[in-house]
Order: sequence, then structure tokens, then C-alpha cells
Amino acid sequence: MTVVPITSPDLDAAEVSWFAALCSDDYQFLGVPDGNLRSSWAHCSGIVKEAEAQGFRNILCPSSYQVGQDTLSFVAGCAPITDRINLLAAVRCGEMQPIMLARTIATLDHMLQGRLTVNIISSDFPGEKAESRYRYQRSREVVEILKQAWTQDEINYDGQVYQFHGLTTDPAKPYQTGGPMLYFGGYSPDALDLCGQHCDVYLMWPEPKDQIAERMKAVNAVAEKSDRTLDYGLRVHMVVRDTEAEAREYADYIVSKLNDEYGKLIRERALDSGSLGVSHQARARELADQFGYVEPHLWTGIGRARSGCGAALVGSTDQVLSEIEQYRKMGIRAFIFSGYPHLDECRHFGSRVLPQLKTCSLPEAYGRVPKQTPLTPLGAGERR
Repeated sequence: MTVVPITSPDLDAAEVSWFAALCSDDYQFLGVPDGNLRSSWAHCSGIVKEAEAQGFRNILCPSSYQVGQDTLSFVAGCAPITDRINLLAAVRCGEMQPIMLARTIATLDHMLQGRLTVNIISSDFPGEKAESRYRYQRSREVVEILKQAWTQDEINYDGQVYQFHGLTTDPAKPYQTGGPMLYFGGYSPDALDLCGQHCDVYLMWPEPKDQIAERMKAVNAVAEKSDRTLDYGLRVHMVVRDTEAEAREYADYIVSKLNDEYGKLIRERALDSGSLGVSHQARARELADQFGYVEPHLWTGIGRARSGCGAALVGSTDQVLSEIEQYRKMGIRAFIFSGYPHLDECRHFGSRVLPQLKTCSLPEAYGRVPKQTPLTPLGAGERR
């Protein structure tokens, strides 16, 4: 099911990424805190290093106000301990003054020698309850200011939220031409407008495929008005084993100790718990069968104890590969996977599925950075 054209030239490859659990979101049993999996620098940086060793091309470093590691500090710390994997840093627009954010991101991009990508997030701040339209207007202005800072010698901007005149941008130019690629996820009309006009990759959470297709068509229509095309991404959890029965058994295992009342508290502590995207994840759980499957291999049980991305692909290696291929044929070029516990499941997916996928780095595919050495898993004796 082909939905929209894709812009990257290497159409037979996809950016396959993993997830660094910075926000106290790592468990052996969902909803049961485990001190060994807490959101520490040691644990989360270990996930990043393992993802690089397995051959993942990027890794999402999320953001939360309540718990976990600071995203940009964490990404800076990963620069000297990695050399091939890209880092996708989640940035909450308005949290940092835009000029300072432009300089910070440019510095990180140089530290990583072009291995930085940015996930643009619009959300309330602690103690704030802003209207959706205002939040996306703020985010729009931040993005437009970032692009001025990264591509012009002077910033002149008159917005509803920010006004700057005659500000020099030196030394805020990033390593990558035009700055890091911008990934974005959002469901409201204002979100689609922002993404279609200014961002590079539209990220989606897992839903039935016909709903994903409609979402892609909607944002593509906005992008076409600005004479732009986008790449599309899917953020989804993974449970992959040698057989479907084993995968389903493990899915049941990780929720076997979950108290649903506590799971509700976990969901509601997130600032995005009332967002339109989260409501769509809840709707998918309502439509699922008695075992939690809304499609034959799309299991919604993760969302019982997690706000945001709340479903997993569950199946054998061949079944998961088939699902990824179906998404790829729809036009999805960027995948962000994860699993519980994140380090163990990184190895499971890395050994079973990743070697059978042709992968690419989207910044390289766009020519923003020089081609790097092909990223392949390190040998057993080479692991850091």
C-alpha cells in the first residue's frame, strides 16, 4: 500500500533506530520498578553503546520533566563514547531560549561530527496548561528561529512569542549543512501544519495500518502546499522470538505482574497524557481483542503501563520482517524500535532481525554529512 512519495534517494533502505530509556521507562515486568534498570547514566549509555554495536543507525533519546536524565546533557556525554550511531535528541520547544538552543544544538552537532538528529516536541511545561494552538505556535517560532540561526548570518524575527532583531549567529552554525534533520510527531491540525512546512520526518505511534495511512496522507497534503515532501517514521515496541508462540508468551510475561491501577498512574504522570495522540493509543486498546491485539501482530498491552507509544509488534523473526516490509511499502522510512528490558531486547532484535534489513542514515541519504563507513555489527571480540 503505497501512500506518498519519499524524498530520500536510497529507496530500498530504511533508518532503523533503537530507544534509550532516559525517562525511567525500563522494566523486566511492566509497572514493577527495578533498581538495576533505573534511568542512570551508566544504564542508559550502555543501551546506546549496545545499539551501536548491534548496527542500529540512530537512537531516540527522549525527554521528560518528571523523571530520568537530561536529554541534551546525555547526548553530549555520548559523543566521546560513540563514533557511528546517530543520536535523536528530543527537544521541548520553549524550554530553552531559542538562540541559546540553536547554539547548544550546533555545538552538539560538531561534537558528534554530524551524527545529531532532533525530535521536535510541543508540550506544556510543569505548572503550565497552555492551549494547543499556542503550544504549536511557540514550537513553530522556535523551529523558524533555529533555521535562521543555522543558515543566516543574522537573526531577525517578529513572532507572537519571540522577537529578535539584528542578532549575529556566529558561532551557531552546525556541522551539518542546514542543521540537523528535524523529526516531529503530532496529531492536531496545528501539529500537521508545523510538520508539513518545516520538519523532515513525520513520526507516528502504532495504530491499525489503515489509520496510519490516513495520517500520512493528511500530513503529505499539508507538505504539498509548501512544495515539500516528507519522510515518515514509526515508533513501536518489539517482541520478537524464534516462534510466534514464544513471542506471545513473552508479551504476556512482561505484563504478568502489572497492577492496572498503578499502570494508570504511570500513564497519567506524563505531561502528554491528555494529548490527541495518546487518546488514539487508548482507542487502539479499546478496539483490541481479548488478548490485546488490534491487528494479528500489533499488541496494545504495552499501553497499559505507558503514556505515548503503547503497542508492540509481536511475532517470529519472519513475521516481524514481514510487518516491517509492509510498513516500508506504505512509505515509512524511519523506524524507532524498543523492548523490555531495553538492553536485552536490543540484542534480541539485533541478532534476529537487523542483519536481514538494509539500513541507512537519513542525514547521509540527504547529503547533509559526508558518507561514513557502513555501519555493521561489531564482532564478538570487538564489543566495547
